[in-house]
Amino acid sequence: MTTLLLARHGETVWHAENRYAGSSDVGLTAKGVAQAATLGAWAAGRAIGAVYASDLSRAVLTAMPSAKALGLEVQIDPRLREVHFGRGEGMTRAEMNEVFPTNVANFLASPGHVPLPEGEAGLAAVERAWTSLEEISARHHGGTVLVVMHSTLMRLLLCRVLGVPLDNYRDTLPCVLNAAITSITIDQNRPALHSYNVPTSLRGEGAHR
Repeated sequence: MTTLLLARHGETVWHAENRYAGSSDVGLTAKGVAQAATLGAWAAGRAIGAVYASDLSRAVLTAMPSAKALGLEVQIDPRLREVHFGRGEGMTRAEMNEVFPTNVANFLASPGHVPLPEGEAGLAAVERAWTSLEEISARHHGGTVLVVMHSTLMRLLLCRVLGVPLDNYRDTLPCVLNAAITSITIDQNRPALHSYNVPTSLRGEGAHR
């Protein structure tokens, strides 16, 4: 059995306005950099055998202090990147409501299956990312791995772990704190959640998508 420590990246420059930063490569704020450093200090000395991150810079930069503290390299997997929000990228919900209100309403009613215009369905994102987690688990069987990813994707994945309908991810898991730890195991395709949103020290604000 492999323990996967899932961590959301640090705060980004779009965080304050709650803009949808799916596949967009948005940089960290100074606070986000500090959160990454705190995660690295937390990871130091722990029995973590590998560090993975999505290919977006906010995830890679958040993972780097931990990898350095552990004497490891960040292993990058683009399958771990955030859900692609299509035309909603960089917009607030209010802005989207002005441009494509019907699409937003449909997305909010079924966010696990209905994408924003030109975007990716939550179900498709779960399928690609779950394959990555299964491979990581098998590759590091019996060990502990830190995986730095993203808020919406993580909550969708946790719904799969818990057997919760993907469309309920906002109600079941309203937020993921920046640089906090959520622990899961995948054992013979029987996943389990062991902890959720455990702060490493500094606490970021959760994003409501």
